[in-house]
Amino acid sequence: MRIGIVCPYSLSLPGGVQSQVLSLARILRRRGYETRVLAPCDGPPPELFVIPLGKSIPTAANGSVAPIAPDPAAQLRTIRALWDEGFDVLHVHEPLAPGPAHTALVVKPAPIVGTFHAAGSQPAYAALAPLANWGASRIDIRVAVSDDAKQLASNHLSGEYRTLFNGIELERFRTAAPWPKDAPTVFFLGRHEPRKGLEVLLESLAHIEEPIRVWVAGTGPATEDLRRRFTDERIEWLGRIDDEERDRRLAGADVFCAPSLGGESFGVILLEAMAANAAVVASSIPGYAKVADLDGEAAALLVEPGDAAALAAGIQRLLSEPELSASLREVGQRRAQGFDMERLCDEYLLLYQEAIDGAVAEPASSGSSRRGFRLGSWSR
Repeated sequence: MRIGIVCPYSLSLPGGVQSQVLSLARILRRRGYETRVLAPCDGPPPELFVIPLGKSIPTAANGSVAPIAPDPAAQLRTIRALWDEGFDVLHVHEPLAPGPAHTALVVKPAPIVGTFHAAGSQPAYAALAPLANWGASRIDIRVAVSDDAKQLASNHLSGEYRTLFNGIELERFRTAAPWPKDAPTVFFLGRHEPRKGLEVLLESLAHIEEPIRVWVAGTGPATEDLRRRFTDERIEWLGRIDDEERDRRLAGADVFCAPSLGGESFGVILLEAMAANAAVVASSIPGYAKVADLDGEAAALLVEPGDAAALAAGIQRLLSEPELSASLREVGQRRAQGFDMERLCDEYLLLYQEAIDGAVAEPASSGSSRRGFRLGSWSR
């Protein structure tokens, strides 16, 4: 089976979708499946199996900035790669995103499995409903990464969806060597924009007197403003860090803090922190609340979104109550284990084969532009 994975977002920039794409491709290739990733890149491709499609254009989307490549040159490269590579199946992430993902739907040289990640709102779905539904009709099997993502897609795009939650490369986080530290440490990792809640974390420091360290990784449109406004010496601004440093800092942090205000369909970063054995404090938004619960046991401490005082209290509890911290770490480890990317890979391999079999089974004389088949309901 020759597998093509299409990502609409630049792989040179950190992001949840990009992480899922690269992790899944690495595992597929380790298992012997010939896999290529097609995606924009704003620098050297991060892996040898990546086919770069050009540079991205930062575009406002869902309260964030999406690094997509909607320009004609990127689409021509996408078309060329799709036909040259001779894929047996295409796995298209965020399939209606402008650029290579949507182009893959138009060209469709092979059966398509499409994964929807976005939650919250997508005004473009409503504004471009006929085009969006046409594009969705080109997908043979539709997958949503969470109940919230499924609801968003199904509200605008008729059809049936399977639910497959995102995964993590469990062993890489479990075996990461902890980053050295000289004080109790809180770690933030994410884009510096309002939706991610970094400002709330920085405001919470006014309520914390202890000599802690706060590692702030990532960059974004709010970076310079936040650095100018928050000059607390306990803050260490790390800028963009590579995957190895990210893994090691997750393993070394006493507390991982995810203060997002909303728009998160699934808390993969929480699972990564749990796998690395960090205690997690996070906003009580739907995408995080589902990750933070394991059959009624708490895998993370949740606080009210946007409440700096509540976040400060949560951080102080995890640093001063070792029994609570230990309990969250233990439950978090078990929670992360259920999302091993190896298991997700098994699920997607079944869907790839199902899409291929469905395309073969459809009569060539049907005249249909789709090579898919009618889906039954399925979820997990």
